[in-house]
Amino acid sequence: MPKATGVKQVAFNKKAYHNYNILEKFEAGIELFGTEVKSIRQGTINLKEAFCMVKDGELFVRGMHISPYEKGNIFNRDPLRHKRLLMHKREILKLHDRMKQEGLALIPLSVYFKNSRVKLEIGLGRGKKLHDKRDTAAEKTSERDIERKMKERT
Repeated sequence: MPKATGVKQVAFNKKAYHNYNILEKFEAGIELFGTEVKSIRQGTINLKEAFCMVKDGELFVRGMHISPYEKGNIFNRDPLRHKRLLMHKREILKLHDRMKQEGLALIPLSVYFKNSRVKLEIGLGRGKKLHDKRDTAAEKTSERDIERKMKERT
């Protein structure tokens, strides 16, 4: 049976773009068990409260909820367990240094399948203040209004 090729997005974290200015994006693999992968294929994953942290030179994602697989019985794992992310050691240390020096955060942005492997896109971002959030909301509404007016004219 041939392997599936291409990229299929499973989950997207809209809240991350609302709460953070994303400066850089990275791709990481996730260490998962079989029933977790099957559950992700069904789309039962939530990234809203998730964040990444470096502990003992390893990168972990916490708060990412993967619902238990229906037919997994005893093989199901804890939905909120800490999942290890797979990146090169140099990349992890570089991210950790930037987080410490510049006060940035690592936020999971999306989960997708890339050639039948589960990947997590993480973003290095700086938290937005309340006035920044208001500014971006005002920009979006003004852009929508302009597009609406242009549509009406044509």
